[in-house]
Formats: sequence, C-alpha cells, structure tokens
Amino acid sequence: MEPEQGTDQLTRGSMAWWRVRGQGPPLVCVHGAGVSSRQTLPLIRKLAGRSEAWAVDLPGFGAATAPDHAPTVPGLAEALLEWLRQRWIARPCLLGVSMGAQVTAKAAVRAPDEVGSLVLVGPTVDPRGRSLPVLAERLLRDNFREGLSVAASCLVDYRDAGPRRVVRSWLASRDHRIDRILPRARQPALVLRGQRDPLCPKPWAEEATRLLPRGRLVTLPGQPHALTAAAPGRVADLVHDFAKGAVL
Repeated sequence: MEPEQGTDQLTRGSMAWWRVRGQGPPLVCVHGAGVSSRQTLPLIRKLAGRSEAWAVDLPGFGAATAPDHAPTVPGLAEALLEWLRQRWIARPCLLGVSMGAQVTAKAAVRAPDEVGSLVLVGPTVDPRGRSLPVLAERLLRDNFREGLSVAASCLVDYRDAGPRRVVRSWLASRDHRIDRILPRARQPALVLRGQRDPLCPKPWAEEATRLLPRGRLVTLPGQPHALTAAAPGRVADLVHDFAKGAVL
C-alpha cells in the first residue's frame, strides 16, 4: 500500500507530506540537510499498518517550497511545529536524520508540551568535527558506504533543492550547536547510529546520549549514516517499540 500524500501551505512556504496509517502515537520523520523525504519513505512504508507515520519535506526541499535560499535549524523547527499544529498531530514521536535530528531536537525544546518523544538518527554535528574539511571528508567517506541507490537519490534531491540551498543547509547544520540543545530535551529519546557512520562517530553518539536527560543509544552493526534508507526494517522495529513504550 502506497502512502497518502499532500502539501500544506505555511506562513513561509509549504511542506509536503506522505502518510501511512496505523496504531499508537504518530511518528513524524524529518530528513537531513539538502535531501528530502526520499530518505525516510522506506521507513514509513515498513510501518504501514503498525504505526501512523509521516514523512515530510521541509520548506525548500523535495516537493516543498520556500521563499528564500537560507534555511536555518531554528527556522525549520518553527516550520515543523507550525505544520504539526495545522495538522492537529498531538504529541508525536519526532524522528530526525542527520540535520533532521537538529531540527527535531530544537522543536522539542521550543515546544516541550507538543512533542512526546524523540528519535535522533545519526545526529549531527560532532563538536570535534565541525570544520569544513573534516565534514567534507566524512561526507565523502559515507557516500561510498551508502550504496548507489542512496547516492542517486541524494543527487536528485540536490538538483531539486538547488546548489545554493543545499550548501546553505550544510552550513546551517555545521553552525548549529545541538550539543547545547540536547540537555534541554526532556522527552524520552532514542539515539540510533550505524556502526560504519563517519558523520556520527561512536564517541559523539555516546556523548549526545549522555547529554540527553532521558537518552538511550542503539548502534546497528555494519550500517552507514542514513539508517532509514539503509536498514528501514530494523529501524521500524526499534522505533515502533520505542514510541509505544515512551507513552506508557
């Protein structure tokens, strides 16, 4: 069964969405820098019939529009919260991949009563690896580990967003200090990391989990950075069980 899909207008731009139906608390999946819901659609397809799950395109990415080329983590978090309110999605589990983890963590801190729990998949950016040369080397290394289908999907997303917005989203991710946000995220939180993820190395994943007041870390053996595309079945099982437990 293919997900339902639609587009909603926001104060600034729009957000596109895909939805599968199921039971339990809703899950809203947020993509990383420069890409789109193509990164998280494999996950929500695995959750169809089990959990209500949404994959969204943030303003300016994928099928969504934005009035400018300067995305910021706080601005994208505000857009996400506006969309949740518009859709009447109450206390969802927010899942963010890479920069999406920064966006969802910021949203959880900004509106703590409106977010039920968090899943941070390969959260960026490692404070010890924020220089552009280090980030570029890690990104290149990860691209070789993701596989051709993921790399091809990224190229399509970069084309759709345009080079200026893609680069600015990378810079916005680099400049945002998620390590200062995590201690203020009071919701139950699950950190997921692929064992072969160079963008979220083990020491940083462990530090991010310690910074979270209610964090737990799970590492998936042999997997790269974009776990929702690389191991959607395994992530679906983990997220389904976590989201149910987070509301008990």
